[in-house]
Amino acid sequence: MTQHQPQPQQFYLTAPTECPYLDNRAERKVFTHLVGNRAPELNDLLTQAGFRRSQNIAYRPACENCNACVSVRILAGEFKMTRSMRRIWKRNQDLIGFANKAEPSSEQYALFHDYLNSRHHNGGMSEMSVLDYAMMVEDSHVNTQIIEYRMRGADTMITGKGEGPLIAAALTDVMGDGVSMVYSFFNPEMADRSIGTYIILDHIMRCNALGLPHVYLGYWVNGSAKMHYKTRYKPQEHLTANGWQLTDIAD
Repeated sequence: MTQHQPQPQQFYLTAPTECPYLDNRAERKVFTHLVGNRAPELNDLLTQAGFRRSQNIAYRPACENCNACVSVRILAGEFKMTRSMRRIWKRNQDLIGFANKAEPSSEQYALFHDYLNSRHHNGGMSEMSVLDYAMMVEDSHVNTQIIEYRMRGADTMITGKGEGPLIAAALTDVMGDGVSMVYSFFNPEMADRSIGTYIILDHIMRCNALGLPHVYLGYWVNGSAKMHYKTRYKPQEHLTANGWQLTDIAD
């Protein structure tokens, strides 16, 4: 009987494009496909190596003469809320998140569309169609959830679910050593609640409940104001040339 050896994983390099984070910079990415039975294992390994997932693609920056993008993960078991975080956490205790299978809905897309129009109307995702959004959610070969946040209701203690309109959602991968926050969005009219912060805090709590050590936040970009918020969640590790190292950047 002929035995077929597994094919080596193929990686590809994109052409240079305009950097979305830093002015007068060009970005390139190295990427590979996450498909088949090995996808969850490969996603774990690549995430630990600084890759991010988008649909069935794992990618990481491969820019010439620039290393501003740094992978960040929170040490969930050692995390301590700041005073302002405790206020945000308390303010949003009338919300409840429920983890669903990664299946898109029209309600999710409507909220996603409103969020982009309010926060990122000039961004690369602003023109995503319903089909584009559906692919973002469901085109995954790994353990992906979409956590829907709604107001607590009379039956929440029984069902674990909230009631009423969708307020926020987070597309999240559950891995062997933690959770990776792929993308989150929320009702822009409720910005005074700091729901983006609340969602990260909630993921830290979920990670601890699962007994997993890390919440992967994606990239912190040195010099990008819109990425600076990620330094607030401490203790955290940054991926360096010498591996993951504890860091303490002022927030």
